[in-house]
Amino acid sequence: MSNSGVTELPVLQEPVAPCCPPLTERPLTAEEAERTAKMFKALGDPVRLRLFSLVASYEGGEACVCDISDVGVSQPTVSHHLKKLKDAGLLSSERRGTWVYYRVEPSVLAAMGQLLTAAR
Repeated sequence: MSNSGVTELPVLQEPVAPCCPPLTERPLTAEEAERTAKMFKALGDPVRLRLFSLVASYEGGEACVCDISDVGVSQPTVSHHLKKLKDAGLLSSERRGTWVYYRVEPSVLAAMGQLLTAAR
């Protein structure tokens, strides 16, 4: 327990559950292709790709929507794109007071990386 009376709890890492095997391992099933296409479709928009990159690279692994809104589109459009990324399973969010904080789960990046690496 720290001096402020707040107890810091350890962060448990979920094991990586990739959506699919590496593309070079075997053909994707219809279900795997559907899930994978949803992720890539969400990232196929330049604004969404930029927002995903901003959140993923933000110090501490999460970003307040108030800090990532300057991407050349209006705030309602930013919110729309963040929702699309969240619906695709690429971002998670948490409301704290009036702000929403977004994060890219490490397992998402690991799963995407595994999908695009060659089978061993």
